[in-house]
Amino acid sequence: MVVHPTPEGLDLSLTALFAGWATTDEVQRRLAGQGFGDLRFNDGVVIQHVLAAPLSITALAERMGVTQQAASKAVADLERRGLLRREPDPDDARTKLLHLTEHAKHAVEATRRLRRELQDELETEFGADRVDDARALLAAIIGRFGGGDAIRARRVRPPR
Repeated sequence: MVVHPTPEGLDLSLTALFAGWATTDEVQRRLAGQGFGDLRFNDGVVIQHVLAAPLSITALAERMGVTQQAASKAVADLERRGLLRREPDPDDARTKLLHLTEHAKHAVEATRRLRRELQDELETEFGADRVDDARALLAAIIGRFGGGDAIRARRVRPPR
């Protein structure tokens, strides 16, 4: 039996946050079952920036709003786990650009597929209209507080 929390006592922001965490945990669980158990949620914070185009660590730090030292530490961890690699910038040999490895690209594809599957399951269980309404409401709230540009530019950061 699935127990649903009651909406009383949870404000909208916490409800949205907890729903996001719950679905993300489920995606992580399913990823692990498909051989991507090495992935962590926070890996996506870095990967989202490198996905669009190779970046230097300096550019990554700026996009993430962290120090270059913090970005370097995250990159070193992702390199060690086979998700990122550094290659010389063709325009400036002194600069190294970050690239996703094939493992990371496959992980992105698997994550996208699992998120679609999970959404399909939620639409089946709760109805497509309710899921669409929830998504539309949350997207409108994101827009109201200026988050739409960050999403489009792949510059999403957790709140400070």
